[in-house]
Formats: sequence, C-alpha cells, structure tokens
Amino acid sequence: MTRHVLALTLGDPVGIGPEITAKTLAEQAGATDHHGVAVGDAAALRRGAEAMGLDVEVRAIDSFDIEPADGVIDIVDTGVLGDDLPEWGVVDKRAGQAAVSAIEVATRAALDGKVAGIVTGPINKEAIWAAGSKHLGHTEMLGELTGVTKQDTMFVVRNAAAENHHLRIFFTTRHVSLRTALDQINQELVGESIRKAHTALQVFGVDHPRLAVAAINPHGGENGAFGDEEIVHLTPAVQAAQAEGLDVVGPVPADSVFHQGLVGRYDGVLSHFHDQGHIPAKTFDFDGTISVTVGLPILRTSVDHGTAFDIAGSGKAGHGTMLSAYLAAVDYAPYVENIRATYAP
Repeated sequence: MTRHVLALTLGDPVGIGPEITAKTLAEQAGATDHHGVAVGDAAALRRGAEAMGLDVEVRAIDSFDIEPADGVIDIVDTGVLGDDLPEWGVVDKRAGQAAVSAIEVATRAALDGKVAGIVTGPINKEAIWAAGSKHLGHTEMLGELTGVTKQDTMFVVRNAAAENHHLRIFFTTRHVSLRTALDQINQELVGESIRKAHTALQVFGVDHPRLAVAAINPHGGENGAFGDEEIVHLTPAVQAAQAEGLDVVGPVPADSVFHQGLVGRYDGVLSHFHDQGHIPAKTFDFDGTISVTVGLPILRTSVDHGTAFDIAGSGKAGHGTMLSAYLAAVDYAPYVENIRATYAP
C-alpha cells in the first residue's frame, strides 16, 4: 500500500496553529495509508499539544522518510525559535519568521517529491510583514516559491447527505472590493475563469465536470431590469465555453445555484466575488469547508480561518478545519502527478 506523506505547516506559532495541528496529527497517528508530518518549531508544537491536553510524544525528525508510530506526532524542526517561544496571541516578528520558514521548507519538500502535498496552518500577515515578507499571504508566497504567477482558489464543500458529494466553488475575482470586482468582470475574464475551473475539476479527479456559472444580480438580472452583467458578460462567456465542448450552464441565480450544486446537480460553481462564494460554503459547513490552491505545481490545502489570537494557548480551538484540510489532502494525494503535469511553470 502506498503511504502518502503530507507536510503540515504550523502557521503562526503563537496562534492556534500548533494546537490544531497537534490535535489533527494525534488523531491520525499510526494510519497505514498516510503520514502527516508537521513543519515548524518542535517546541511550539509541544506547547500546542500541551495546551490541548494531548498525551502524545512529539518527535523531532530531520527527514520526511520515517515510519509513523502510534502515540507519536512527528515534526521536521526548523529551529527558528528554539526553546525561546514568544508569548501566545501577540504579533511577533520572530513568530512571523518561523511561519515563513516552515512554508519554505514544506514547499521545497513538495517540489522535490519528498511529500505528496502541504497543508498550511493560519498565519498572521502583520507578523510575516514584520519579518520582512513582502507577500499579501500564503498564496502569493507559494506562487513565488514555485515559480507560478497566477493561482486560483477552489473551495471544497462536502455534503454527506448527497452521497458525500463534493461541491467545488471557484472565484472570478479574489481579494478586492465588491466595487472593484464588478469593474473587473468582463466576458474575457469570465471565460478564462470557466476554462480554469473546468481544468481544475478534471485535475482533481472529476472525469466529466459539470460546471454552473452563478449570476451576479438578483434573479439573474431579470433580462436587464436588475443589471446587465448577465447579458453583456456572463451569457456570452458561457455560450463560448459551450461551443468549445465544455459542460457549463448559466448564469444561474446565486440564491439557488449553490444549493443545486450541493445536492449533486453540479460538480462546481463559478462565483464572481469573494463573499458570493464564501458565505454559502461557510454557512453550510464552516469547519468542513477547505481551500485548495489551484495553479501551483504542488498540492496545497489550507484551513480557511485566521490565527485566533484571542484564544491561542487556551486549548479551546476547534481543530475541525485543520482535520478537514488534512483529509482533503489525503484524498487528493493520488492526483499529484496530474497537478504537476498540468501546472508546471
């Protein structure tokens, strides 16, 4: 049996990352088909395990090629902080450097084929900027490390009631204001986003993807009465994609398209701005919704929340999102060669 090794970065070591990573790895210790290895400061992971009240051994290792053991969680120790750990829940330059270092080590391991993919814990942007990073966040950092200039986000939402159907949600625009997003949307951008979403669905194991394009305006615009984006931009883009042979429909009113996707009518939905896709996913399953970065030549899944400095170190953090991100990486590990071949820079 193939055992897929996955690297889990701790995120900011003074946030909840070490706690939720320790809990996730403790639950998965000893699995036969996968092995999660943390990346970061061993002292931070030990402190996180202690905060969560876990009875586990934290084993510092220098190679990802090691046999897992029951009751043991492994970490490739980056040694940035040593035993001099900063205070929980406070923005700290050294903590930011530790978070960046862990991402760099894990990404190199994925590029070198030492791990099947990476699962990233939450970072604090202010801390990584204080440490000298110029990136807005994880995605931009990973793009530079892998030589990729354009990446996209794919949300994965599972619906156990629909035979564990997975809905993937894509985004035409990302971290911009709603006003800017509406200004950016045009037929060309929507068409490009449709094709990239269709490709991603195939890369991640959907042989014959069914994609729906969400409308922007209420009721799909009511033939222009509530806005003309559907007429001017969305419908022409959908029709062009259909002419290319893609199984895509829309625009479908946004107040129904996500439900239709969750019950199995579609494999993916293309949303057009941040909250249009985030709100339905997180309302349906906040802890279970995970983010996959599409366009990188490596597999990367991530929690979709922040560092929660207000409860860091208290043992109160729920590890559900980290566990979901890890299990999604386990599910997608068999597609790593597809990912490499499709998204090589």
